[in-house]
Amino acid sequence: MNIPIKTLQCFLTLVETENFTRAAQKCFITQPTLSKIIQRLEESLGETLLIRNNQKVELTQAGQLFEHSAREILGQWHRLQEDMSNLSGLKSGRLRLGVCPMMSSLIIGLLTSYRKRYPGVELHMYEYGGFGCEQALLNNSLDIAFTALPTTHETELVNQPLTKYPLLACLPEGHPLAEKDHLKWQDFQPYPFILYNEDFSLAKLINRLSRKAGVQLNIAFRSGQWDFLAAMVEADMGVAILPEPICNRLSTSKLVFKPMQPAMTWDLALIWRQSLPLTPAAKALLELSKQKTER
Repeated sequence: MNIPIKTLQCFLTLVETENFTRAAQKCFITQPTLSKIIQRLEESLGETLLIRNNQKVELTQAGQLFEHSAREILGQWHRLQEDMSNLSGLKSGRLRLGVCPMMSSLIIGLLTSYRKRYPGVELHMYEYGGFGCEQALLNNSLDIAFTALPTTHETELVNQPLTKYPLLACLPEGHPLAEKDHLKWQDFQPYPFILYNEDFSLAKLINRLSRKAGVQLNIAFRSGQWDFLAAMVEADMGVAILPEPICNRLSTSKLVFKPMQPAMTWDLALIWRQSLPLTPAAKALLELSKQKTER
């Protein structure tokens, strides 16, 4: 069985878009050509991989198995290309980098230094929540990712700690808790709580620590956007917990920030898959981050 790399790329693009027309556009081919590629693939495997329903495609059980293998093969192919093109040093290549939305502005300095040192490397950045970054690493869609600790898949991922920031309670002006010097988990119980979406590492951390303190938060709203979350707090729709760098951006708003007791931190790190070697481009980013951390 001989399946071209291009066929695997087309198949995965179709899986991600769930639509032949959009997938064909992304692959820079016509829809009939894509249909023939998928048809030949299914014929060569002797299995139906996709079910076509009302212009949307869904994976069969065989398709799910093939998707997993296709991602593994493409990940290995990407690594082979990187290794071969950089035998004499990191002069070119591609880095598939995952970033949590709240972290984007915090890594600009590192990425600027990386770009200056390795101008031939093409940076592809993908925004995911913390859990999304982990999943993308495990299915070989990313080389390395910036996220917050702890990770969910601790045995399958390796991490390099970068820095940590205090986590602060975020309150609207005039809130009863704003009079306190610091807040404990028990202080939040009577009030609606605004939390990040479930795939955010910070949401998992807040849930874990509150439960450990014996507190069941009254979660009223969830959001994946820190600015919208802060706006809801400012509108007196609830209280929240935000990392200090985000609080600093909101210093002109009608919000009050209070430290937690015991103190809590937002621990940031680079993570990657333990069972796969880092690509040269990812390894270079890791080394540069270590140099900056040690200064």
